[in-house]
Amino acid sequence: QVQLVESGGGLVQPGGSLRLSCAASGFIFSNYAMSWYRQAPGKERELVAAITSTGGSTNHADSEKSRFTISRDNAKNTVYLQMNSLKPEDTAVYYCSARYGFDRYWGRGTQVTVSS
Repeated sequence: QVQLVESGGGLVQPGGSLRLSCAASGFIFSNYAMSWYRQAPGKERELVAAITSTGGSTNHADSEKSRFTISRDNAKNTVYLQMNSLKPEDTAVYYCSARYGFDRYWGRGTQVTVSS
């Protein structure tokens, strides 16, 4: 059974940091490219960052390049998103996603709220 379980979300003040984790099971994690997406209320889901199966290459949305960092640990079947200098506009549900060829899996998301 494929599972992607996000954790690490919560309420943080502007300027703060959070580290999201996504634990994967039920598939060969090291074969899959991994991504983080987010969806704010009333908005479409958007790509935040992506990382190749080996972790050798990453891609971050322009607006987050200097603040967010995606990484993975294939030994732990986990992908991370380090988020620094958080802004109120970063408030959203954050989802991790796994992709390999035509296979695509999604987690249920974790809420991140940036507010004073």
